[in-house]
Amino acid sequence: MGMAVTTIMDEAGYRLMTWLSPAYPVGAFSYSHGLEWAVESGDIPDREALVAWIADCLLHGNGRSDAILLAHAWRAESDDLRAEVADLAIALQSAKERALESEAQGAAFMKVTAAVWPGAGIVDAGLPYPVAIGVCAQIHGVAVLEAAQAYLWAFVANLVSAGVRLVPLGQTDGQRTQAALMPVVLAVAGEAVEAELDDIGGCALRADIAAMRHETQHVRLFRT
Repeated sequence: MGMAVTTIMDEAGYRLMTWLSPAYPVGAFSYSHGLEWAVESGDIPDREALVAWIADCLLHGNGRSDAILLAHAWRAESDDLRAEVADLAIALQSAKERALESEAQGAAFMKVTAAVWPGAGIVDAGLPYPVAIGVCAQIHGVAVLEAAQAYLWAFVANLVSAGVRLVPLGQTDGQRTQAALMPVVLAVAGEAVEAELDDIGGCALRADIAAMRHETQHVRLFRT
């Protein structure tokens, strides 16, 4: 009471942290991005393998592509441009479950954000997840680089959480994994916000195969 308060985060930053918190109800915990099959097949037996797998997803897979799509959705100045980015985001999905992962989380994100944060403006259940984040970040004054960094941080955090449960790993090793991937997240986000749509491309083939194989995996804990 009566004390001066020093603010280190503005309202936009608060919204961004809230949107990409594990508590935001987009159902992220139910998706493993093919990681469940990779663990069962023996590709990820320990923490070092998990770090390498997620780094590849960031550098050469959906992590990088999603961050580029997010940046272009943030910059889109018309409904037509935003629709083009959304269509490309869906077309780039390498498997049925990858499309589910992006579309379902995008729809949930837009529904909750429109209900909780008045002024979200666009309520479009058809926006894939990275596009939805980019659109809302622009509307709410979140800088594009910060949005890309936070999105990739959440992407990593969700895969680490899945890895902790599946490998399994201890919580401390999970946090070591998250820390080890910080430089990769920052580097990919920095590149993505400067990239053109024509720069999108990937070669994380094992991760794509894992997503496909997961569709017929006999015992599954995750939706993807």
